[in-house]
Amino acid sequence: MIREAVIEDSNNLAELMKTLGYPTTENEMRQRLEVILPHEDFKTFVYDSNEGVIGMIGMSFSYAYHTDSPHVRVIAFVVDREHQGEGVGRLLMREAEHWSEVKGAKTIQLNSGNRKEREITHKIYEGFGFVGKATGFYKKL
Repeated sequence: MIREAVIEDSNNLAELMKTLGYPTTENEMRQRLEVILPHEDFKTFVYDSNEGVIGMIGMSFSYAYHTDSPHVRVIAFVVDREHQGEGVGRLLMREAEHWSEVKGAKTIQLNSGNRKEREITHKIYEGFGFVGKATGFYKKL
């Protein structure tokens, strides 16, 4: 079942962040959710199964300088390794698309690393209808 995330999901979401390669403690995730969850332009959905939370998608709604059309950016999207290939990700993405449309977004965007181990994930995104268009750059401050 898909539902909105709550603070009590902190431990499960911290574990999912580890799956993405971002070591996160339950306390760190709790602090992040305390900031993110109250914002109306952020949304976090989880897939809650009989085994607990096994997937999540987190996104933000915003405007840009280069277009009149608002968009949603997927910030985090992950399904527990044991449940990949079961359609959980597709259901979460559909929920994200629905929320995006309700908010008035005209596009939904996401970033993914340009590493070889991400190639399968990129094929999944293409299967969801995404088109690879950009390369991102990051700089630590």
